[in-house]
Amino acid sequence: MPQTPHVEKHFTASEAVRDVVIGMSDGLTVPFALAAGLSGAVEATWIIITAGLAEVAAGAIAMGLGGYLAARTDAEHYASERAREERETREVPETEAAEVADVLRSYGLEGDAVAGVVRAIRSDPKRWVDFMMRFELGLEEPDPRRAGRSALTIALAYVAGGLVPLTPYFFAPTARQGLVWSAVVTLVALLAFGYVKGRFTTARPWRSAWQTALVGGLAATAAFAIAKLIA
Repeated sequence: MPQTPHVEKHFTASEAVRDVVIGMSDGLTVPFALAAGLSGAVEATWIIITAGLAEVAAGAIAMGLGGYLAARTDAEHYASERAREERETREVPETEAAEVADVLRSYGLEGDAVAGVVRAIRSDPKRWVDFMMRFELGLEEPDPRRAGRSALTIALAYVAGGLVPLTPYFFAPTARQGLVWSAVVTLVALLAFGYVKGRFTTARPWRSAWQTALVGGLAATAAFAIAKLIA
């Protein structure tokens, strides 16, 4: 009988999603908290808009730079560890071979099976180092273009998120009305973003939705209360 081929579908863009989550979550909450705080101290919407746009620009640059440096650090760490493993396979091959055997035994292999696999891995220096990097150190080779993509993704996500709470202030006649509209729009955006994020990262997207909205709401409430106390 013909059988339907088994096709496994796995989500493989975890790094890109992580960058979007980092940028969008901060973009939604930080400018919202700033605008809410200023709304408790000033009445002119143009002041809030100006300060908010400046924060979005500065935040996008800072977050993007942080993502770039983090990705570069990962790449440099991988290169350093790989160079060390290459040196050790040349200088202390028996010790490294014993480490390969230990890894194989942790997966249930024993006796002659371990010895045969160790010999096969040792026969190819590159494959040997690849094995040690992945199974001993748990490191995967980073994409060399990762740093630039990460910086751009985080920065754009931050801008997209940051414009959500600021947009109502362009149309509101007063800062108080702008705050109300901004709170509603941002709450909906936080819920939607939390749900989508949960669909990619957890098995409980609705819990992710309300947790994301709760964090953003608490941040805005705290900023608004502080501004009222100072003003």
